[in-house]
Amino acid sequence: MTTQIGRVRGLGSAHAGAHHWWHQKITAGTNVLLVVWLLASIARLPAYDYTTVRLWLHSMWAAVPMVLLIASVFYHFRLGLQVVIEDYAHKENRFVMMILLNVFTAAAAAIAIVSILKVAFGAAA
Repeated sequence: MTTQIGRVRGLGSAHAGAHHWWHQKITAGTNVLLVVWLLASIARLPAYDYTTVRLWLHSMWAAVPMVLLIASVFYHFRLGLQVVIEDYAHKENRFVMMILLNVFTAAAAAIAIVSILKVAFGAAA
């Protein structure tokens, strides 16, 4: 037998706990680390022309963290806008807006990741 407080401790009104909150904090941390890496990597480039940046991104040491950065940023973006939609959208529009948000973030992240992979694997522009 458990008490009522024991059954709901750590769960919140939606009975989902702090799962969403933790994902936002983790992606915020990874975003900070990966943006610092990106700025340091770009600062170390000898030039900032198209050819230099393309050669830099052709390296797997640059392409893999860039893909991780894109994935983390777009997931964090989706989590943040989900909270805004849940808090401020009317019930009738909430479902449609969540679907549009998911489609938009998945499509935008996919376009960015495919673009990075095209450069990394040397596909013709």
